[in-house]
Amino acid sequence: MATTIGESVQAGLTLTSSSDPRHNPTTVISPDVKGGSTKGPWQKFVSWIWDPDYYEKSNAERKLVFKLDCALLSLLCFGWLMKYIDQTNLANAYVSGMKEDLHIEGNQYTWMQTIYNVVVCVMQLPSNLIVLKVRPSWWLAMCEIGWAIFTFAQAGAQNYQQMYAFRFFVAFFEAAFQPVAYFILGSWYTKTELAKRASIFYVSGPIGQAFSGFLQAAVYKNMDGLHGIEGWRWLYIVCGIMTIPCGIAIFLFLPDFPENCNAWFITEEEKEMAKARCARNGTITLSNALNARTLKRVIAKWHFWLLIPTYICYAYGIQNYNYFGIYLKAAGYSVSARNVLPACGNLIGILPQLAWGWCSDRFRSRYAWCLIPCLWGLVPTVILAVYPDSNTLKVFAFMVTGTYFVTHIWWSWVNEICQGSMEERAFIIASINCAFYAVNAWLPTIIFLQTEGPRFPKGYPTVLGCNCAGMVGFTIIWLLCKSQIRQEEASMVGTVEEAGVPMEEVDDKPVDDKNTTQVSVLKA
Repeated sequence: MATTIGESVQAGLTLTSSSDPRHNPTTVISPDVKGGSTKGPWQKFVSWIWDPDYYEKSNAERKLVFKLDCALLSLLCFGWLMKYIDQTNLANAYVSGMKEDLHIEGNQYTWMQTIYNVVVCVMQLPSNLIVLKVRPSWWLAMCEIGWAIFTFAQAGAQNYQQMYAFRFFVAFFEAAFQPVAYFILGSWYTKTELAKRASIFYVSGPIGQAFSGFLQAAVYKNMDGLHGIEGWRWLYIVCGIMTIPCGIAIFLFLPDFPENCNAWFITEEEKEMAKARCARNGTITLSNALNARTLKRVIAKWHFWLLIPTYICYAYGIQNYNYFGIYLKAAGYSVSARNVLPACGNLIGILPQLAWGWCSDRFRSRYAWCLIPCLWGLVPTVILAVYPDSNTLKVFAFMVTGTYFVTHIWWSWVNEICQGSMEERAFIIASINCAFYAVNAWLPTIIFLQTEGPRFPKGYPTVLGCNCAGMVGFTIIWLLCKSQIRQEEASMVGTVEEAGVPMEEVDDKPVDDKNTTQVSVLKA
C-alpha cells in the first residue's frame, strides 16, 4: 500500500554524528526505555484498536502519551467544542428568534458571517507566529478569556450593527485556536498516533454543534422569556459561563511544545523522551530562525502553492451543512426541529470521522483516507446540487454531510509533509486556514445569498465542483510526495556510499552508542 511522505521507517543505517539531532531531519533517536516494556495480551489488544506501536513502546513512553491525552488532547477538545458551539450559535439563534428581535433583513445575516470570516482570516497567521515566541498556554488562555467576554456581549446585542461589532471581536479571539491546536498536536504526537488524536479533536467540533442544537432547543423551550431575556440570548450567556474555566485550565495545564515544556505534571525524563520522540518521528523542533529568509524558503516550495488551494477546494466541498437550518425553516419545520435535526446530523458524522482517522493511522496512508470519504461525499453533494423535489432526499443529504469530513486527516498529513521545519509547519498551517477564511469571507455573498435560499442555485453546485477539485488536489499531492520520497532515498544512498559503508552491511550495525544517530528512510 502506498504511504505518505510522513511515514518513515527505521532502516537501520548508522552514521557517526556530533550535530544536534533536533535540527537534523534524518536523525532518529530511540526514546528512553527506562523501566522496561510490559508486553502481553492486553498490550497487543491495545495495539490493534489504538496505537499500532503500543506493544513496542516502553512503559515510560506509554505513560507520557497517556499524560498528553489527558491534558493536551482533552483541553484542546473542550476548547474546540466551545468554538464550534459559537459558530453554530449564530445559525441557531438566527432561526430561533434573533432575526425577529434584531430586525435582520436581506443579507445582513450573511454579512455577520462575512465579518467573522474576514477577521479569522487575518488573525490565523499572526497567531501561529506568535506561539513561536510566546508560550501557547499563555496566548490561548488570553484568547479564551477575551472570547468569553464577547460571547457574553452577543447576548446583549440590540441591533444588527452591534452584532457586527461583537462578531468582529469574537472572531479576533477565536482565530488562534484551530491553527495553534493542530500545530501543537503535530509537535507532540508521532505518525502512528496523530490522525486518531486529530480525529478526536476534530469531532469535538460536531459534538459542539450538536450540543448547541440540543441546548438551544432546551433553552428556547424552558428559558425563553426568563427574567425578560429571550431564549437565544440565554444560549450566549451559558456559553460564556462555560468558557471561563477552559481559559484557566489552558493556562495551568497546556504543556506548550516539547522543547519549552514546563508543565508541572511532566517530569524532566519525560521532557527528554518527548524530544527523542520528535527526532524519531522526523519532526524538527524550533530553530529560532524565523526571518525573511525562512519565509522565502517556505514560499519557494511546492507545499505552499499546492496545499493551500487543495484545502480551499476540499473545505468548500463540505459547506452544505451550514445551510441545513435555513432549509428546515423554509420547509416549515418547528423551531425545535430546526435545532435538533442539524444536531443529529452532526452526531451521525462522528463515528465515520473517527473511523477514517483510525484507518489512516492503522494503514499508514493519509491520501487513501482523504480520498475514499470524499468519493462517498459525491452522493449528498450531487443530491443538493440537483435539488430534487423530494424532501426526504434533501434531508438525507444534509444529515449525512458530516460523514465525509476528513479535515483531521488532512491536518495530520500537512504536519507530516512539513515536519522538516517547525517554522514551515507553523506558517503553512496558518496560511492554509487564512486562505480558506479569505475565500469564505466573500464567496458566500455571491453563491449563498439569503435571498436565493433555500434553493441556492449557485451554492450547492459550487460545493460539488469543489469536492471534485479537492480530490484531484489530494492525488497531485500524493504523487509529489512519492517523488520527493524517491529523491530523498536516492540522496541517502549516496550519503551512505560516500561514508564507505557497504549497503549490505548497514542493517547489521548496532544503534546503541550515544554519539551514533540513526537515519530514517521514507518509504513510498
